[in-house]
Amino acid sequence: MILVDTALAQREQEGNPIRVALVGAGFMGRGFVNQVTNSVPGMVVAAICNRTEANARRAFDEAGVEGYQSVTSAAELDALIKDGKAGITDDYKVVCEAEGIDAIVEATGAVEYGAHVVTFAADHKKHCILLNAEVDGTVGTVLKRRGEANGVVVTGCDGDQPGVQMNLYRFVRSIGLTPLVMGNIKGLQDEYRNPTTQEGFAKQWGQDPYMVTSFADGTKVSFEQALVANATGMTVEKRGLKGADHRDHIDTATGLYDIEMLKEKGGVVDYVVGATPGPGVYCFATHDDPKQQHYLKLYKLGEGPLYSFYTPYHLCHFEVPLTVARAVLFGDYAITPLGKPTVEVITVAKRDLEAGHTLDGLGGYDTYGQCDAADVVAEEDLLPMGVAEGCVLKRAVKKDEVLTYADVELPQGRLIDELRKEQAAL
Repeated sequence: MILVDTALAQREQEGNPIRVALVGAGFMGRGFVNQVTNSVPGMVVAAICNRTEANARRAFDEAGVEGYQSVTSAAELDALIKDGKAGITDDYKVVCEAEGIDAIVEATGAVEYGAHVVTFAADHKKHCILLNAEVDGTVGTVLKRRGEANGVVVTGCDGDQPGVQMNLYRFVRSIGLTPLVMGNIKGLQDEYRNPTTQEGFAKQWGQDPYMVTSFADGTKVSFEQALVANATGMTVEKRGLKGADHRDHIDTATGLYDIEMLKEKGGVVDYVVGATPGPGVYCFATHDDPKQQHYLKLYKLGEGPLYSFYTPYHLCHFEVPLTVARAVLFGDYAITPLGKPTVEVITVAKRDLEAGHTLDGLGGYDTYGQCDAADVVAEEDLLPMGVAEGCVLKRAVKKDEVLTYADVELPQGRLIDELRKEQAAL
């Protein structure tokens, strides 16, 4: 990653910046546009696609971008890019087809729409950076394969917790230790939060209450830890993760885990609530060499057998341009599935629901997501959280009941369901 700043500086000097298109000009998307425009030499946001064009305009206006124009075709956008200007559109196909675009940042947080964007972008040989853990955690393996088939990178991003964890994982492995726990430090976990309870917090920070709810009810952390598991080959200690309440420094949480269990499973993903430094991430790792254990003790990492490494922050949109550069310039993934998923995110009822009810979306009133081992999900035919929205219940379900495919009728004609079938066939 340290190579990125030098490589971007060279692109700036050559007058050949990486040209990025953003899809989804929400809270994080606007931050990304501002970051690239004002703080990242060698890169420009050449286009924004948003279904409501006013939001695309707002993103460029807040970043101080002038002279952008609305476009309806890839040819129009390419003409603007050649003239050094940017374009806005409500059609993702325009930015994916434009020859002047090097990479797409997908930041909608929508699973079905995001699946359409990423598959179309990959088919048109555009690198895809996902600020969308939900689509990545649902069909990430098949999306990666789609990118590979077209010679492009489909990757999660730096700055979001999964990418930060993966950077830490790669560092710890590079110095000779074996990671056995990869975790997320949370400040709150309450499965029954909803957009009404989170409305005030969302308004305070200019965020969407449904997205904020997905942070609070555990759905977001479940997707994040599933991504880490699938990128490392790790699994879960139990359904829903351990999720201990730990009001102390993260270094002292090594005692929460049985090292023999961790070794037997090949490592687990997890989270803790209330630990410092938050909201960071952590890696607990072992070293089998007594000589190196002596050095680790000297360097204040303690007695072992689990040694604590952590990153005390995740800076979201500030770091996403690094992923763009890693993908475009080096063909490097910030975080990507190894192969067959090891962990999935399943759907759990947030309240009693009647037969015939249509399930709402992520971070809503009806359901929350939990991690479970992928083989258990397949064996029990559990309903993935990423496909639950819009499903109609065939029977009444109780609060905290896990849903299966047999419990619902799927909406017709969805791409996400076809991609799930394709991923299972892999």
